Amino acid sequence: MSDSPAGAVQISVPDISCGHCKRAIEGALSGVDGVAEAEVDVEARIVRMRLDGGDGVLAAAVAAIEAQGYEVPAVAGGAQR
Repeated sequence: MSDSPAGAVQISVPDISCGHCKRAIEGALSGVDGVAEAEVDVEARIVRMRLDGGDGVLAAAVAAIEAQGYEVPAVAGGAQR
C-alpha cells in the first residue's frame, strides 16, 4: 500500500485471524466508494486504508467490515464513525 498521510486510516479489528478474514475484509472494502486502498495485516489484526472520499467514507468502510461479521470496537485517532 502506498504511503499517503492524507486520508490514511488504521483501525483495529480483533477478530481477524486468517487468510479468509483478509480476503473477506479487503473484498468488502473494494466495493466502498472512497476507499482507494485497503490492506489487512492478519498478524497485527489491523486494517490500513487510504480514503479519497469525503465525510462518511470511514463510516461506510466500518459498516462494510461489520457486515462481514467482524466487530470494530474503536477507530484510531478518535475518527468519527
